[in-house]
Amino acid sequence: MRYIVKGGKKLTGTLQVSGNKNSVFPCVAAALLTDEEVILENIAKLKDTEVLIDILKKLGVRIKTSGSTLTIKAENIDHFTLPEKLMVKLRGSLVLAGSMLARKGKVIFWHPGGDIIGRRSIDTHIEGFKTLGVTVKRDNLKYSFVLPNNGKEGIVNIFLKETSVTATENLILASVLGKKEVILRNCAKEPHVQDLCRMLSQMGAKLEGIGEDTLKIQGVSTLSGTRFKISSDYIELGTYAVAAAITGGRIKLEGIVNADLDPICSALKDFGLNTEKGDGFMTFWADKLKSPPRLTTNIWPGFPTDLMSVAIVLATQSKGVILCHDWMYESRMFFVDKLISMGAQIILADPHRVLISGPSKLKGRNLDTPDIRAGMAMLLASLAAKGRSVIGQAELIERGYEDAVGKLRTLGAEIEKFEV
Repeated sequence: MRYIVKGGKKLTGTLQVSGNKNSVFPCVAAALLTDEEVILENIAKLKDTEVLIDILKKLGVRIKTSGSTLTIKAENIDHFTLPEKLMVKLRGSLVLAGSMLARKGKVIFWHPGGDIIGRRSIDTHIEGFKTLGVTVKRDNLKYSFVLPNNGKEGIVNIFLKETSVTATENLILASVLGKKEVILRNCAKEPHVQDLCRMLSQMGAKLEGIGEDTLKIQGVSTLSGTRFKISSDYIELGTYAVAAAITGGRIKLEGIVNADLDPICSALKDFGLNTEKGDGFMTFWADKLKSPPRLTTNIWPGFPTDLMSVAIVLATQSKGVILCHDWMYESRMFFVDKLISMGAQIILADPHRVLISGPSKLKGRNLDTPDIRAGMAMLLASLAAKGRSVIGQAELIERGYEDAVGKLRTLGAEIEKFEV
C-alpha cells in the first residue's frame, strides 16, 4: 500500500478517538476464560484486530463483529495449538497463552511477531509461568506450556525482573482461575493492563491493587460473561494532538473514555501545546512551539515509547535543541534518517538517543515505512512538509491506527491511498 501526501495544509476539525489498540489483545484473551458470552465495545477496526479474530476462529471460538462491537462466546475451544502463520504476524497474540493455560491447562505456540523495533524476548513470561507451576518445552521458535491442575495452590509470589506489559497481562490471565493466591510485584500499570483488570473484575475475578506496582490475585473457580467498553487510545490522541501543532491547526478529539492522559499532556505542554478539556473531549493547538531540553520514555505513568516517533517529528518543528531518549527499544530511532532526508536537523547519538535542533523546513520525499509508529511519524512529517511525499509500506500504519487516512482527510489533509 502507498500513500501520496501533499503537505502544507492546516489540520482543523473534530475527530472521534478510537478504542485502545493495545487493550484489545488482553481483553479478547480474557473472553476465553469463560464459556459465557462476552461483549467488547469500542473496538478499533485494525488489521491486527482482524488477525486476532482469525486466531480465535481457528480455535473454534464463536465470534462476530458489528461496528465497533465484538461478541465472543468461547463455549468450546477445540485446539491447544495457536496457528503458526497468524501468531508470527502479531506479537500481541502472545497473551492468548495465559488464558489458554488457565482454561485448558496447555498451549502450543510459536514465537510471536510484530514490529521490528529491537530485541523482544519472552523470558519474563517464561520465568513467571514457571513460578506458577507451568512446565515449559522449547524447540527453536516453538513453545509448549503445560499447567497441570491449574498449577500451584496457596500463595505464589512472582517478582517481574522486567516491567513488561504483556508478561503482566499473561500472568494475570493465567492466575485468575484456581485455588491459588498470586502476588505479582513490579507490575506494568499501562492503561491496557488496567482495562484487563477492570474487565476481569466485572467477570468475577478477585484483584487488589489495580494500577499499582503490586497486584494480588485470588483465584476463583469460574468467571462469568460481561459487557466491557475499551478505554480510549491515548497513543492516537497524542498523535493527532501533534498533527494539530505541527500544521498550525486546531483539533478537537471527542469520545474520550476512561483515559489517564496526564503523562502525555504534560509532555505536550512542555512543547508549547495548548489544551482545552471538557466532558469526554479535548482540544489541542499551539501558538508557538518550543522544545524542552530532554524527553525520555518510561514505563507508565511515564511518557510512552509508542509516542516517541511522533514526538521526534514535533521536535523538528519546535524551536530549540532537545535530546530524545528511548531506552526500551534499540531500533526505535532508526527511522530518523528519513526525516533527515526531508530536511530535519537530527544527530543519531546512539541506537537509543537522538539530538534534534529545530525548527526545520521539511520537504516532501519518497519514504518507506519501517514500523507502525515510525510510519505514522513520517505521515505527520509529510503533512507538515512542503510538497509531495510518497509513503511506501503504508499498510503497517493501518495495523495501529484506525482509518488514519479518512480521519486526516476529515481534518483537511490531502492524502491519496493506493493498493500496490
